[in-house]
Amino acid sequence: MSTAYGPTVGRRKLRWAIRRAREAAGLTQEQVAQAMDWSLSKLIRIESGYVSISTNDVKALLSHYQVSDPGEVAELVQLARVSRQRTWWSQYRDSLPAAYYSYIGLEAEASALYFYQSVGMPGLLQTEAYAQSVVRTAFPDFDDEAEARASVELRMRRQREVFARADPPVIEVVLDEATLHRQTGGREVIREQLRHLVTLAEAGRTTIQVLPFTSTTYTPLGQFVIVRFAESGDSDVVYLESTGVEDVLDHPEAVTAHLRTFAALQQAALSPAESLARIASISAGLD
Repeated sequence: MSTAYGPTVGRRKLRWAIRRAREAAGLTQEQVAQAMDWSLSKLIRIESGYVSISTNDVKALLSHYQVSDPGEVAELVQLARVSRQRTWWSQYRDSLPAAYYSYIGLEAEASALYFYQSVGMPGLLQTEAYAQSVVRTAFPDFDDEAEARASVELRMRRQREVFARADPPVIEVVLDEATLHRQTGGREVIREQLRHLVTLAEAGRTTIQVLPFTSTTYTPLGQFVIVRFAESGDSDVVYLESTGVEDVLDHPEAVTAHLRTFAALQQAALSPAESLARIASISAGLD
């Protein structure tokens, strides 16, 4: 088994394997928790991927599920070791919503990211000035200046880590045209942000398309991010982020629905070249 997986993908692989082993053994979560003398919530969190699991607990679970193949046991124990590795975002575990924390890990190991934004700009594409304006507008309860600054710094750190990777992800973005006209932070801030979008797109690996006002395509799904991975066995994930709602979806039906929606939005949007021309034109109008 390859050890190239990062902790987030490793944890996802492990939790799916553990769940499949339990189901193959014909056991419920309640039965396993009682047999292992664990709380039910511990097993649920492990199978949901929200917490890591020790190698000893993995061995005990596999023994209880009667998984005895030495190769399979060794692979899953190695995954447990990988999933417990500390990362640059580990320091934020206790200060971030669970879904956002999980998304950062998924983003860090993604091979492709598909963004649909009906409001604002994707965090990975924001300038620092724009990010500061967003934080103060979207989170007015940030009374602590240090807390607001930390939120922006985390966003900038994500950008550096993702774009500086040896194998940065392919990024495809569909922006509702309204996001280009909304003067978040004022004329100078949005002008800088629009020029930044053009620069990123011209540099390659980031494709930006604009869904024009004239488009009749509409999605009730809201804005979302689809996270894809290089390994064919790693299922896609959808991250939802809007006011009051943050969630990570990996159910195949939910992921498929978002993939179809994203493809339809791309089809309805302006071409990449037309989109950059539209962004540049709006930016020039702010001079």
